[in-house]
Amino acid sequence: MDADPELFRALGDATRRVILDELTDRDGQTLFEICGRLAMKHGLTSSRQAISQHLAVLEGAGLVRTRREGRYKFHHLDTGPLRALVERWPIDREAPP
Repeated sequence: MDADPELFRALGDATRRVILDELTDRDGQTLFEICGRLAMKHGLTSSRQAISQHLAVLEGAGLVRTRREGRYKFHHLDTGPLRALVERWPIDREAPP
């Protein structure tokens, strides 16, 4: 059985993967900043609510963590949960002859 099906669910959506790419490029963004970058760089015109829901799925999978400063909520990438994938399917193995 999968250790964390939420991780696979979160990674299974193209928009969520783009959000992770954007957080890799610039960590600690607000929802407003993420929406702007998705629209400008990727032509994704999803509503703020839709992006917020994607962020909630990513947060539920442990790939995004948040912190509040005043009325702002900042989103940070956490690649820790990806370790389970590497441990399950190691990438350092030699190719078969």
